[in-house]
Parts: sequence; C-alpha cells; structure tokens
Amino acid sequence: MSRVSKIARRSNRVIITMEDGSTLIADAAIITVPVGVLKANLIEFEPRLPDWKRSAISDIGVGIENKIALRFNTVFWPNVEVLGLVAHTSYACGYFLNLHKATGHPVLVYMAAGRFAYDIEKLSDEEAINFVMLQLKKMIPDATDPVDSLGSYSCDLVGKPADLYERLCAPVDNLYFAGEAASADHSGSVHGAYTSGITAAEVCRRRLSGQHGMSDLFHLVMREEFAEAMVPLQISRM
Repeated sequence: MSRVSKIARRSNRVIITMEDGSTLIADAAIITVPVGVLKANLIEFEPRLPDWKRSAISDIGVGIENKIALRFNTVFWPNVEVLGLVAHTSYACGYFLNLHKATGHPVLVYMAAGRFAYDIEKLSDEEAINFVMLQLKKMIPDATDPVDSLGSYSCDLVGKPADLYERLCAPVDNLYFAGEAASADHSGSVHGAYTSGITAAEVCRRRLSGQHGMSDLFHLVMREEFAEAMVPLQISRM
C-alpha cells in the first residue's frame, strides 16, 4: 500500500493521490494520520487547510514514547499493573506495564519517553533488550531472559490555547479528522483514537445522509448497540 501524498477537495468530492501516482475518489475522507505527519506537512492539502486548522496542528505538541515488549516463559513479577524504578535523573525514568494482569500473557512492556525514548531508538534491537533487562533486574534480580521481543502521542505545550484538540477534530468541508490528537478528553491514548474515529465516522455518515437524501444507503448503528465498544481496554500513559 502506497502512502498518501495529496488530498484535494473538489465540490463534494475528495481526491486522494498516493505516492505511486494512483488516485482514490470519495464523497468524504476521515483523516487519522498522526499529528506529527500533519505538522511535518507530509500530505499536501488542496486547497490548503484554513488558518484555524493549521494553527491547531502547529500548536499541539508531539511527545516521543517508545515501547519495548518482552515476552517471558513464566511470570516472575508481582501481580501489579505497573513496575516503576526511580532514577537519579529524569532522563532515565521508565516503567513497565504488566500486560499479564490484563491479557493473561507473560508480557512486560517497558515505556520510555522524551529524550530518553529518542536515544533508545538509536539502539539495535539486541542493545535495547539488554538495556531494558538491566533495568528490570535492578528491581527483580532473578528475572529470566525474554523469549521474544516486539517492537507516540500529542501533548499540551505551555502557553498554547486550550481549544487546540477541538479545532484539530473539527471537520473542514468534507474532510474529517480523527486519532488520539483529535480526542479532547483522551488524547495520547488508544481509546482516545478509537472513540474519535467512531465520532468522526458518525458525523461523516450524517452529512452524507443529508447530502444524498437517502439515509437508508448507510447502515445506522444505534448507540445502544455499540455502547460497550465505546470504551475499550484503557491502557495508557501514567
């Protein structure tokens, strides 16, 4: 699948151009790319997005958080949600999420943020695992080695307006925006991205239903039917 390079709005149509030159045409589009992609202008909008939308994209901060998941043969750690270690400086602060408590699988996920996370990206997979295991063994000296390894988010900036998230999620004609940065209440989380996508899809559905005057073309999912799905497992940053 090729990446999107351009999104053009044309009288109730959206023309999406891919990097390989192919195009897609639709009545509307829901944009869920990370806010960092929007900030870097990796997608050209034609006509360009209005000033209020571009200022929201510009003023929302982007943080770095990396996850390193370690799967073990057995569980040797306490049955708590988070294992944390206080470091001498804020640079090396990180913590482990205990996925065994939520999923039943013997998995710990090491969370590193900020400049610390950026530097970890420069390590090889083996170096990253060795570093994380060193942190784990500071807390649990008899920790076993992992059997497998697997493998960021918007943030508020000081002095910026309070309505940035509302402006980011607001539609521009037939373009709708979703993702964790488009969630005013749960930015920086998986459930924030999920619920913002549900909201954007419903707003888009209502607009197209009214535009075409044929609401029966669209499957209406009643709120009662997906009420439980609106709140998925909430595992986010501490």
